[in-house]
Amino acid sequence: MKRSSYLLLNSFLLAFVLWGCQMGETQQKLIKDQNFDFDWRFALGDYPEASQAHFNDDGWRSLNLPHDWSIEGQRSAEAPTGNDGGYFPSGIGWYRKSFKVPALWKGQKVRIYFEGVYMNAEVFVNGHSLGVHPYGYTSFYYDITPYLVYGKGNTIAVKVDNSPQKNCRWYSGSGIYRHVRLDVTAPICIDKWGVGITTLEVSSEKASVEVKTIIKNDFDTAQKIMLQTLLQDKHKNDCGKDEIVVELAPNSLKEVIQNIEVQSPDLWSPELPDMYNAISKVYMGEVLADKDYNQFGIRTINYSVEKGFELNGNTIKLNGGCVHHDNGVLGAAAYDRAEERKVELLKSAGYNAVRTSHNPPSEAFLSACDRLGLLVIDESFDGWKVEKTPHDYASVFDDWWEKDIYSMVMRDRNHPSIIMWSSGNEIIERTEPEAVESARMLNSYIRELDSSRPVTSAMTSWNQGWKIFDPLMAEHDICGYNYMMHEAESDHERVPKRIIFQSESYPKDAFYNWDMVHSHDYIIGDFVWTAMDYLGESSIGRYFYPGEPDGQHFQRDFYPWHGAYCGDIDLIGHRKPISHYRNILWNESEKLYLAVREPNPSEGPIQTTMWAVWPTWERWTWPGFEDKEIDVEVYSKYPIVRLYLNEKLVGEKITGQQQEYKATFAVKYVPGILKAVGVEEGKEKENCLIQTSNEASQIRLVADRSSIKADGQDLSFVTVEILDNKGVLVSNAEAALHFSIQGEGEIVGIGNANLKDEEVYVGNSCSAWNGRALVVLKSTRKSGDVVLTISSEGLVDATVLVKTE
Repeated sequence: MKRSSYLLLNSFLLAFVLWGCQMGETQQKLIKDQNFDFDWRFALGDYPEASQAHFNDDGWRSLNLPHDWSIEGQRSAEAPTGNDGGYFPSGIGWYRKSFKVPALWKGQKVRIYFEGVYMNAEVFVNGHSLGVHPYGYTSFYYDITPYLVYGKGNTIAVKVDNSPQKNCRWYSGSGIYRHVRLDVTAPICIDKWGVGITTLEVSSEKASVEVKTIIKNDFDTAQKIMLQTLLQDKHKNDCGKDEIVVELAPNSLKEVIQNIEVQSPDLWSPELPDMYNAISKVYMGEVLADKDYNQFGIRTINYSVEKGFELNGNTIKLNGGCVHHDNGVLGAAAYDRAEERKVELLKSAGYNAVRTSHNPPSEAFLSACDRLGLLVIDESFDGWKVEKTPHDYASVFDDWWEKDIYSMVMRDRNHPSIIMWSSGNEIIERTEPEAVESARMLNSYIRELDSSRPVTSAMTSWNQGWKIFDPLMAEHDICGYNYMMHEAESDHERVPKRIIFQSESYPKDAFYNWDMVHSHDYIIGDFVWTAMDYLGESSIGRYFYPGEPDGQHFQRDFYPWHGAYCGDIDLIGHRKPISHYRNILWNESEKLYLAVREPNPSEGPIQTTMWAVWPTWERWTWPGFEDKEIDVEVYSKYPIVRLYLNEKLVGEKITGQQQEYKATFAVKYVPGILKAVGVEEGKEKENCLIQTSNEASQIRLVADRSSIKADGQDLSFVTVEILDNKGVLVSNAEAALHFSIQGEGEIVGIGNANLKDEEVYVGNSCSAWNGRALVVLKSTRKSGDVVLTISSEGLVDATVLVKTE
């Protein structure tokens, strides 16, 4: 044996023995994705000395993550976030956490992971700066091993600087608004986001699953390991396995590829979102060095002008909506349950696809899309090199685009729900040749990291011409059109191989867009702006009354408007009439709906802005309009509808495709019951009602879940409804509500859907709007009961019980 080989073998054996002795005690205590959200201290303001371990933070506020300090603040017309940020406060904040590092961790590798911090996050460990992460929407991590003190207390400090304004065109929130986690691994481990799973060949008989695993060797010597990958189905039955011996160079990363066959696979789809588990284990001899869990789905994606978008060989039209990342009254705080609820609301409104405009979403949101079956376009940036706001991503694009694209794709690539990557939105420099170069650079890198999905971005004209974008569009696999569906047919004649979807559309164009998508194979879907109301981009979707100022949201400030009213679903989760109409167009799950167009006041007509639809309500309570005509709308997939008022027939109308599945009746207002009936083959098949309400007399509380986890993070969303003495919603009630809570929970968000309301979203009181409000309860880490009581002057108190367990 040569001396160099002998020394190499000895060094390997020494490293293995020393590390293995330690791991003999701790190999069953490998820490992966440990929750690091609890017991932080926070202060708003700049405290440079807070980076040091010895800093005294006893006077700081104690809190748990996720946390958004902007949602807690009072909005102001003078706030530097302005109309884009919803007039919320921003500024600088500091977070600190003390924790003990066990002596047994010595010789291990310790990594801290931040899923999202908005923005300019500088992380310190025991006074050592690990660096600044500028972009608030991508995840990042650091190896903190060199800075730890073992067997003693250690301190993590995070400075969050959201003071450079404006830096976003919507509400961003401020702070550590997503999870923080800790990993403790051996010096040989699977790299963060190191497991990538792709389904190559799929049939009903079998699927070929490719698993790429990046293994990291932090030893100064070469090592030999065994990688074992086990696949399990949704019932946790083993369905595939592979083992491979790998040699690793000193201080290196190595990607290992395994191909595993799965028999009779369950294919993932929105209707049957079946998931699989991949369990990856790294062994050094007999010692388990690392273990990693990843979920994935088995499915295929294809796209062509002839067949459109295909999932598992079946053409699917994308009934899509755009969403921003906020959770309404919770602000940007990405609680897992809030993210899951958002997906539930989208699914219940008929959506099969969502675009995460204009940034990567939380991991919990994507996991919910996987689990519940919602297709996703995962988007990276709002812009590239030329700014839209003074301090947006353009200021760091050159230095950070590659790191942030890596973070998005590597973190999210195993989610079967993701069907496209988007590299940008309405790029300012889109008419310039440099934009083509940027698109080629970004899209090529995305394909290098993940070649299994198409790449897109969203483009629009805004009076800059349209054909000029052909070279830019050619850099994408599928072309996103923002508000440009009217160009699709002529574009298809000019560029017949282009696959198109409308990446943003006006809510009022629902029928036209649906018809275009279903009439053309090369148009694969439409994504309305937006699926849900959101904070910031204030007053987009605004309607206004006589005497109120005219103009679009981008033309002037409209404070106290602090959010966008262009969504199908309002800020507290209630579906607007436009949502029901859109679902009737898209699906067969809903066939009839009745709504009333708000009548014009005597002073003059109501006006709507570009992203608005006419204010339409589930309301037949219009005091002051007695015997005046009010327009009643019936949306229907039945060929004929009838409308009754107090059991008397008002009229009968056809509601076919030529009528855009809609009928409008002019009805003289008389209090009572309005009833729409769907008629098929001369028979009345289905009906829906709206009833005039009496004076408000009681409160009804409806918790979306009556039992939640006692984990300090689970939520129950309690809808508050103001009712009359007969249990009818008083749809014009604006009662002042007061909340009290007892037991193992706390109130973390309150509010209504009125985006002109000046009340704060935290506290113990708010007003109802259109008869509704919302209270969000969070569990503690103790089992027990949570009792919420709501009172309002002149109304009977209401109580709801939620169990935590």
